[in-house]
Amino acid sequence: MSINVVTLVGRVGGDPDIKYFESGTVKCQLTLAVNRRSRNNDKPDWFNLELWGKTAEVAGNYVRKGSLIGVKGSLKFDSWSDRQTGTLRSSPVINVEQLELLGSKRDGDGGMSDMSPDNF
Repeated sequence: MSINVVTLVGRVGGDPDIKYFESGTVKCQLTLAVNRRSRNNDKPDWFNLELWGKTAEVAGNYVRKGSLIGVKGSLKFDSWSDRQTGTLRSSPVINVEQLELLGSKRDGDGGMSDMSPDNF
């Protein structure tokens, strides 16, 4: 049995980077800062998020830098060859399947929750 499920709650590090493809597909990239549970750690862990389709559109319309969100998805690794050295590089990315906007209206998030594409 294999399980690849990642659940994170944190604050968005910058405004969404939205790309529209000729095929009609939409892709959104975000960074997410997540604090660890330990008391003596003041620096958050940063995660790269990738959202597609309706979920990407929702993020583009409602998520902004500083928004409190929850995400559920899977971990993948993007790989590429460094242009200068030819060295194989990789970066972990969370492929988001479900997005929840957790902030209040006062935070500018609209207070909406469970923004999975199934709800549209």
